[in-house]
Amino acid sequence: MSLEDQKKRWNKDSKQKTPRDNRVWILSICLTLFAGAIAVKLFFLQVIDHTFYEALASGQHDLFQELFPERGDIFIHDEKDGTLVAAATNQELAFIYADPRQIEDLSQTVEKLAEVFSWDEETAAAFAIRFSDRSDPYEPIKRHVSDSDLAKVEALKLPGIEYLREASRLYPETGLGGHVFGFLGSDADGTLSGKYGIEGYFDDILTGTPGFLRSERDIAGRLIAVADRAFQPAVDGADIVLTLDRNIQYFACSKLKAAVLKHGADGGSIIIVDPKTGRVLAMCGDPDFDPNNYGAVNSINDFNNPVTFEPYEPGSVFKPITMAAALDAGAVEPTTTYEDVGSILVDGWPKPLTNAEGKVYGLVNMTQVLEDSINTGTVFVMRQTGQEKFAEYVRKFGFGEKTSLKIDTEVSGDISSLKKSSEVYSATAAFGQGIMVTPLQLVMAYAALANGGVLLEPRIVDEIIYADGAVEKFATAEVRRVISERSASLIGAMLVSVVENGHGKQAGVPGYYIAGKTGTAQVSGPDGGYALDNNIGTFAGFGPVSNPCFAMSVRVDHPRDVEWAESTAAPLFGEIADFLIKYYEVAPER
Repeated sequence: MSLEDQKKRWNKDSKQKTPRDNRVWILSICLTLFAGAIAVKLFFLQVIDHTFYEALASGQHDLFQELFPERGDIFIHDEKDGTLVAAATNQELAFIYADPRQIEDLSQTVEKLAEVFSWDEETAAAFAIRFSDRSDPYEPIKRHVSDSDLAKVEALKLPGIEYLREASRLYPETGLGGHVFGFLGSDADGTLSGKYGIEGYFDDILTGTPGFLRSERDIAGRLIAVADRAFQPAVDGADIVLTLDRNIQYFACSKLKAAVLKHGADGGSIIIVDPKTGRVLAMCGDPDFDPNNYGAVNSINDFNNPVTFEPYEPGSVFKPITMAAALDAGAVEPTTTYEDVGSILVDGWPKPLTNAEGKVYGLVNMTQVLEDSINTGTVFVMRQTGQEKFAEYVRKFGFGEKTSLKIDTEVSGDISSLKKSSEVYSATAAFGQGIMVTPLQLVMAYAALANGGVLLEPRIVDEIIYADGAVEKFATAEVRRVISERSASLIGAMLVSVVENGHGKQAGVPGYYIAGKTGTAQVSGPDGGYALDNNIGTFAGFGPVSNPCFAMSVRVDHPRDVEWAESTAAPLFGEIADFLIKYYEVAPER
């Protein structure tokens, strides 16, 4: 065999592989693919799904936090400190329960728990009955148990008495008013949700988005790490920053409570806004409730915010709106005169409309009509404006529709009587009867007078801070121009004269020009007509007139000791106005 033939044979033999060689080659490929699969799975386990397995490894509590979002906080401002203060936040409190199967000494267990929780005999007996069922694995005892009470229970070392930690809503600041914040309460199915106020309006945003876990399990119920599964972490709720100032809110709510108590009144309300921005600085109602103990209210009606939810006939505090419309329409000037004879006949009503207490004022100008709160003079003003034009201005001031304030709940009031052609409805509406308004609508109308005639949207939320760090800010929003700047200046000056020379003297602040008007409104009786022994006192105004830093509406319901608003709402307004001017360090005007 030649050398060339030997080379060809050697090359042919080298290209042929034995079966053993093929098996090795296939095994190598399989091992490589298997190693790659493991590497990919480890990448998902250690990188992509790191959060889930870290929570799973660290225990049930951390996994709970991954699946259930934390409710967002609610903050208010402390303008003096330049800080935010939590008005609603979260805390973990103990939930104590019993496993009656493990209780060794029933009477001693109930006796010891009764000492800790101050149960009366009836309550203790009820728990004794519940604990007596030895087949019962679970009986709830008390939620939201403080750490001090929990320590007492733990020290007893009672068999069958257990506890776990659960999230609880906390409202740290007392005396700030529950109507604004609302509360976190149970639904019919036992789930928690926000009720009333900010908690109710922004419940979805505060709650966040729950996560979910779906995975295969082995026969013992354990998660199979390499099995298919789906995991979505929860997204925590957003934090909400309100426009309220902590100091103003506390002062206003405290003074309202004191005034209601002083006059033996059924209740009342206060709302204060910045007329240049529409920001709500304070909002209070009485009777109030503590969101930490909302179940202690005397009536479910106590949850209703009187500023937004309780419309009423405003009475004479509405007269400046009628006058502002006439000034802007060119129907009257402050110097226009009217001869008052004490009564006036209007179409659609058989009896003449009269002034309060039957008074007769003779020849008066329009400023005096407001100073002396003359009903007949206000009807004259409406007539000069015209019924349709008057109704148009009332709507432009925002009455008869919701303001869209972001809070549960608000009503629109009722000015439907102005659609009727009979003159009596416009005549009585001119001095605040036969129409229904809310304190919120009233204060925003007065804020428009203070803001050069421009109506703004009221704003109670400054910003929303989401879990991912995104911030949604809310800016001043203009609704419409209602009256001209000149008309606003004229009505402002006339209302200063009301405080200086009329029924609003006790609403004044020495050294400053304060504009405002009283209103003593009658209240409808149960059988129709007006009740003889019931009224609502209101004072609405703004100041200082040259550069207003606040507009405010104060309401006192059914005072027992005095009749007129000049003795109830006006002095309360004046006391708070004095505080606001000092708080903002406004230099004297006069």
